[in-house]
Amino acid sequence: MSILKRKAIYLKCAIFLIPWHYKAPESTAHILLMSDSIPFYDLNAKSFFLSTVDVDTLSLYQHFLPNIKEHGHILDAGCGSGRDAKAFLELGYQLTAFDGSKAMAIMASKLTGLAVKHSLFQDFHSEQQFDGIWACASLLHVPYTELSDTFTHLASFLKMDGTFYCSFKLGENHQITRNGRVFTDLNYSGLIDILSNTPLKINQHWQTADLRPGRTGEQWLNALLTRI
Repeated sequence: MSILKRKAIYLKCAIFLIPWHYKAPESTAHILLMSDSIPFYDLNAKSFFLSTVDVDTLSLYQHFLPNIKEHGHILDAGCGSGRDAKAFLELGYQLTAFDGSKAMAIMASKLTGLAVKHSLFQDFHSEQQFDGIWACASLLHVPYTELSDTFTHLASFLKMDGTFYCSFKLGENHQITRNGRVFTDLNYSGLIDILSNTPLKINQHWQTADLRPGRTGEQWLNALLTRI
């Protein structure tokens, strides 16, 4: 048997020895970015707005708001439809809000009456120090390797001892793409690792079912963090 024929047989067999979960090295795989998710929201702004604006998130507010002083200033980081910013305004809080999708920022501005800023997390800047930061189902679009820096950047706008709420789809700390969006799924140990080099500590964490109709089978990790 020739050397070339033996090599061909070896390579053919080797294919079946590669684990099914093998992931290409980062140098050859597409490096996913937060900005990769933005076109989905720009293109589907109306349908996403309608599917989320009326979701009842009162149970989440009941964890967060007792930690915010009366008329305190809240930063809604990745505000989406503006649902939560509007609710907080109606409860007497001051609000600043931004979103990475220009189309969503425009719709949230119309809903809330706020001048919702168009900004990615790492590009956001403010002279204001906030009493609380609300990041409901928004940081999950940040790649795992960028989450620590993103938390640190946002925490720089939070007052000492201020409260930071965040939520992620519950998972095994994987970065995946679904329907044209980047998702980082997290569990509690993954969140601990990400926050280990940030000025934030976990005060409380809990799991909830998805609050959207028909999606109760999906689980979420929720956490209240404090700036130290």
